[in-house]
Amino acid sequence: MKIRNQRDFGAGIMYMVIGLFFTIVARQYPMGTAAKMGPGYFPFYLGILMTLLGLLVLVKSLGAKATIESIPKFNWKIMAQITGAVVLYGLLLPKMGFLVAVVVLVFVAASASKEFTWKGTAINAAFLVTFTYSVFVVGLKLQFPLLPFFLQQ
Repeated sequence: MKIRNQRDFGAGIMYMVIGLFFTIVARQYPMGTAAKMGPGYFPFYLGILMTLLGLLVLVKSLGAKATIESIPKFNWKIMAQITGAVVLYGLLLPKMGFLVAVVVLVFVAASASKEFTWKGTAINAAFLVTFTYSVFVVGLKLQFPLLPFFLQQ
């Protein structure tokens, strides 16, 4: 068999490895039943589903109808920039607050894209701030600093 679509083949392997990892680790926790789920129930079945999805993607990458596509060269700069954005978010959140940390996260991560625009990123940042505030602060009642330390009472 010949691998026609290397991207899908790699993605299939990755899904299968992650799915098998969660399936194996989840077996160490009580499973429970469908009516009364234990802590291992959801990750176990999610791991199985992810493994099967990976197998499907992998098999399709070998098919005659698969588009011929190779894996591009790994871009360490983009990977470092996105990882750095997440680290920066974690460092900024306690002192600068949620609002500043989310906006910085979105702008730094988005600037790694070739399709980066200031307007589009600002709209994404505004939406993400509104959505995450609604979910975590209003909905889940989580408490963390919203504004920078010098603006708090």
